[in-house]
Amino acid sequence: MERRVVITGMGAITPLGSNADDFWNGVKTGQNSIGPISKIDVSEMKVKMGAEIRDFVYHDKKEGRRMDLFCQYGVTAAGEALAMSDLRSGDNIDPDSLSVYVGSGIGGITTLEQEVEKGLERGPKRVSPVLVPMIIGNILAGNIAIVYKANGSCMDIVTACSCGTNAIGEAWRAIRHGYTEVVIAGAAEAPFAPTCFAGFANMTAMSERTDPNRCSTPFDKERDGFIMGEGAGIVIVEALEHALRRGARIYAEIVGYGSTCDAFHITQPAPGGTGAIKSMEMAIKSACIDPSDISYINAHGTGTPYNDLYETMAIKSVFGKAAYDIPVSSTKSMTGHLLGAAGAIEAIICIKAMEEGIIPPTINLRIPDEGIDLDYVPDHARTANLKYVLSNSLGFGGHNGTLIFKKFEG
Repeated sequence: MERRVVITGMGAITPLGSNADDFWNGVKTGQNSIGPISKIDVSEMKVKMGAEIRDFVYHDKKEGRRMDLFCQYGVTAAGEALAMSDLRSGDNIDPDSLSVYVGSGIGGITTLEQEVEKGLERGPKRVSPVLVPMIIGNILAGNIAIVYKANGSCMDIVTACSCGTNAIGEAWRAIRHGYTEVVIAGAAEAPFAPTCFAGFANMTAMSERTDPNRCSTPFDKERDGFIMGEGAGIVIVEALEHALRRGARIYAEIVGYGSTCDAFHITQPAPGGTGAIKSMEMAIKSACIDPSDISYINAHGTGTPYNDLYETMAIKSVFGKAAYDIPVSSTKSMTGHLLGAAGAIEAIICIKAMEEGIIPPTINLRIPDEGIDLDYVPDHARTANLKYVLSNSLGFGGHNGTLIFKKFEG
């Protein structure tokens, strides 16, 4: 028997706020987090702007010295989500029934670059003995499990910019089919490291503009790439029966998930968004709803020429003429692109949008482009009764992930 799966907690560390409430307030009021980069020297780079977190301090200095920044973000967001959910391992949840499914596209790149530089300048004996457990991709899941005593399944999902969405979707599947009761799910990213940033910049994937209001311009004719962001989003995914039994507050229900691969190109999406089409269709089918039931789409919407065109084409293919009646927005216009963590923070946006009846805007959208002609909710949020919302994440390597959330109705 397939079980119903709900969200009972959320945690966020983002450029718009270092907790879920501040983050959502920034999103729904259309705040722009993008500004000049301060964390690394970009004087010789073509890209100068980013969406940085400037007010974060990890709560435990000793523990933090053994964690890369991406882990510090993820562990902190997980703590907020667990507190909101009122879950305490060994108290109101069996540790063996508490699992962790999280991801990161880049992992401990900041630590890796720092230690490589140290080794080259001062010799191999000066390289940190905890280098490896600070940079390996699975260590976010490991650290969260250690800190919060989660003895269930512990997995790190690495699917580039689809990490967060895939982690939450796989958590949904695991709970739905009875493999675990509760999953700490989401993703974290801290990619502001010089070589990493230079690689993205030299790929010409990022915007080279310096006007904060014209850098991240999803669906705009003048879009010229994404703006890098950083942070973490974590949600508590729980079996409905378990949540009801302990009297938890329920924020939303997960009802659909799709996951596909373009199998086309290492960075460019498949023409026409064929992989995204299949991912959305899979999610809608698993939710047992009609496409017309979707009342809002949080698009991947990176602001790159190909993504915005092909994602728009994919939405039109899935929803037909009704696509023009569904509000679609890219919140990356405000947060920048958190890479692997993007889908995780956007899941939180979808949940809060349903809870408060607010559709977040696409800011910085000024100039319409031919064929990119859906309702992108420019500049200002709207009020609406949202029952089903859909979120897309599309990553390098052709990874596609789609989640569908439903307003909880008991």
